[in-house]
Amino acid sequence: MADVVTVGVNLDAFSHAISGIQALRSSVSRVFESLKDGMKNRETLEGREKQFITEFQDNLQAVNRDLNELERLSGLVGRPSESHPLHNSGLLSLDPVQDKTPLYSQLLQAYKWSNKLQYHAGLASSLLNQQSLKRSANQMGASAKRRPKVQPSTLVLPPQYVDDVISRIGRMFPDMTIELFRPNGTSAVLLVTLGKVLKAIVVMRSLFIDRTVVRGFNENVYNEDGKLDIWTKSQYQVFQKVTDHATTALLHYQLPQMPDVVVRSFMTWLRSYIKLFQSSCQRCGRFLQDGLPPTWRDFRTLEAFHDTCRM
Repeated sequence: MADVVTVGVNLDAFSHAISGIQALRSSVSRVFESLKDGMKNRETLEGREKQFITEFQDNLQAVNRDLNELERLSGLVGRPSESHPLHNSGLLSLDPVQDKTPLYSQLLQAYKWSNKLQYHAGLASSLLNQQSLKRSANQMGASAKRRPKVQPSTLVLPPQYVDDVISRIGRMFPDMTIELFRPNGTSAVLLVTLGKVLKAIVVMRSLFIDRTVVRGFNENVYNEDGKLDIWTKSQYQVFQKVTDHATTALLHYQLPQMPDVVVRSFMTWLRSYIKLFQSSCQRCGRFLQDGLPPTWRDFRTLEAFHDTCRM
């Protein structure tokens, strides 16, 4: 009801105006009833005519009086404020059966949703315009062909530099063992053993982490040919959850200009699982929920949460 009061309408005058409309309708009805009855029940023709004209004039004067009163009240009612989001539609909230016909609340919700949609669409449009992929005919001409293709320097880091970064990260965490493999040339694959809790296979492209698979400490991480198995998921649901969270962490830790910081931050986050089965949830305080320990680790505080408690 607070929305109704702020629309700029005098509710008291509005109530009197409704009564004035009812009075005007009654006066008009008496005019037509008088016309319908005609000159009945009169002794003489002259008496019937005079009585009919007198009653008809009285009824017309009553109509005129009620109409003037209604016009006066309509000026006191006022108009809805233009600042109201739905203008005249805000009067729909006067409906006393709000539970059965919640039209006003639905309109207000749709208005707010459309406003948000328009705002975010404007932001997306400005971002796309800043990073336009359109190319003119001149850009595709001879000058564009002569321009050499610039290779990102961060993607072609020497293997010695990558080995040095991984070695320094391994010395930072004594309870974490990092083994480095290069099965396909220069690309590195890390086998991270975290205490006796889990093993993680981290596939890298230079110093960029492509994917991570987490398995239990007692699970096999090698194929039949002796190579690291980078595709098979863990047979335990808890480590499947940790794998999903690790993928989310890869999207969170993004700093292309400083890839070594990204790798160090990710390894610090991964090390927080050293007490995967010993930490309680920071929100509900329980160790298990649906048979699983807290598998989520906050990206900043590294606190443990259940997957549903972190929301």
